[in-house]
Amino acid sequence: LIGIPIARDALTVAVGVDNPFQGGLTLDQLKQIFQGRITNWSEVGGPDLPIRVLNRSPDSGTYTFFQDVVLLGEPFAPDGPNVTTAQQDETTPLLRALGQDGITYSTVTQVVNQQTVRVVPIDGISPTDQNAVRTGTYPISRVTYLVVPQQTSPAAKQFIEVALSPQGQQIVQRLGFTPLQ
Repeated sequence: LIGIPIARDALTVAVGVDNPFQGGLTLDQLKQIFQGRITNWSEVGGPDLPIRVLNRSPDSGTYTFFQDVVLLGEPFAPDGPNVTTAQQDETTPLLRALGQDGITYSTVTQVVNQQTVRVVPIDGISPTDQNAVRTGTYPISRVTYLVVPQQTSPAAKQFIEVALSPQGQQIVQRLGFTPLQ
């Protein structure tokens, strides 16, 4: 099998629109929050309020990607009074539960048009900056691949050509991914 880069995708960190924390986070601060070592917004320049972590289901590929890139493969904080792990891979309930003190993560497309949440910049970069996602400067981004057998059919080759064409990359963008070009 071979992987053919087709697009880039980014995860976004989100807080509720009513959360008084207005700043950004570093990747290390984000790691410490999701590992339970930073537990109050005042520790990252916000108000003196506990941070309520809303984690995705371990069945989610987004959970695995976040754990690999942000936590560097280390474990998430266990569930407790201020840490909740979703039982199902659903984004909307997590976003609705953010309130004034919650934090979660999701793909940019699942968050960017929501009226009830605010995107948190990471290392001073917003995941809505398509150039930063395209170049990999935004720290929680990844390449999305088409995986095909090394010996592909003419139809598969044609599909790949279309996907990489300007028209195909426009479709990639309409689907919420960042085009490669």
